[in-house]
Amino acid sequence: MNILLVGSGGREHALAWKLAQSPSLTRLYAAPGNPGIAEEAEIVELDLADHAAVVGFCADRAIGLVVIGPEAPLVDGLCDALRAAGVPVFGPSRAAARLEGSKGFTKDLCARAGIPTAGYVRTSSLEEARAALARFQPPYVLKADGLAAGKGVVIAQSLSEAEAALAEMFGGAFGSAGAEVVIEEFLEGEEASFFALTDGTHIIPFGSAQDHKRVGEGDTGPNTGGMGAYSPAPVLTPALQERVLAEIVAPTIATMRAEGNPYQGVLYAGLMLTAEGPKLIEYNVRFGDPEAQVLMMRLESDLVALMLACAQGRLEGMRIAWRDQTALTVVMAARGYPGTPEKGGKIALNDAEADGAKVFHAGTAIKDGALVANGGRVLNVTALGRSVTEAQARAYQAVDRISFPTGFCRRDIGWREVAREQAGAEN
Repeated sequence: MNILLVGSGGREHALAWKLAQSPSLTRLYAAPGNPGIAEEAEIVELDLADHAAVVGFCADRAIGLVVIGPEAPLVDGLCDALRAAGVPVFGPSRAAARLEGSKGFTKDLCARAGIPTAGYVRTSSLEEARAALARFQPPYVLKADGLAAGKGVVIAQSLSEAEAALAEMFGGAFGSAGAEVVIEEFLEGEEASFFALTDGTHIIPFGSAQDHKRVGEGDTGPNTGGMGAYSPAPVLTPALQERVLAEIVAPTIATMRAEGNPYQGVLYAGLMLTAEGPKLIEYNVRFGDPEAQVLMMRLESDLVALMLACAQGRLEGMRIAWRDQTALTVVMAARGYPGTPEKGGKIALNDAEADGAKVFHAGTAIKDGALVANGGRVLNVTALGRSVTEAQARAYQAVDRISFPTGFCRRDIGWREVAREQAGAEN
């Protein structure tokens, strides 16, 4: 089977790496790809906004499955064009992708379906938003309604900070994504991520993970797209996963189907584990980044078979096999991230993969024959271990072999679970 993978980041490199292991794969194409993806796939130039061109490419190359990695083409409706042309595609329709494309849409769906989530107000002007702050207590959670590359959330500790953040949002700090702002109740607890595959009717759990959104160690500093992750997340126990599936994910899929917008693909639930139980923070309509990297490292099943079953409505009865190990990934970012990253810094991977680690390319390019940084998050250094502590040690051993003078990383990815493992060992 010929497959087209859409995307260019670390998530897509991890997907390409796993797709390439499938015995059913004949040829893998990627658009636009990156130097790491080029090791697994043939890179092709496609204007992803030109849906007719993508459909035409699929016809010319006899593509049997399209896998869309990032959220923007999903929200833009690329899946709809492909399905209309009879091309199997892994990903939701434009209407279903509103679960990520509009935070207000998702909050309203939760209200209709009785899904546990934070209290909220949708606002469409600065004046309306400032007035709505009176309904909440600090800290205030402010979210740009649309897509903002993982950076459209501000947690303001005071009223003045919240008002300033709202002025920035409505002033264009996040472009059109901030045309509306959702103000939410602050939830106390620990965050975790739960993934599920669905064909629109049937649902299969697809693992758990914990991400590290803040740029600084100890979870300090501004939010980023993610500085590292590990999977599975022991804090999301089997009992809690059953509750998430029954109380959050299944009602969402059922409501979307009942309202004429069936959801196909992977659904990523960002959760807060509160004293009252798990509550939904937000949905992503694609694999997370860097969560995809740790999930793909652990997955033993044929990814192509699973994705095709989602695309063709035959997921029922399928099983997923996982490695009995923990995977942990460390994001190496370019200096200046999450502000303006310094591009062009030279990178030497050396023997980073010598002991079983895997380096996924996120924001890299080849310039004058050398590997260089070409984005904010540049490399995802990923390793397996029998525990989070062991996986963390192996990942940082690989990080330390890499020469990237203009890069940086957090040195504490997995810190909460490492502390719990150490406490357990002492008792």
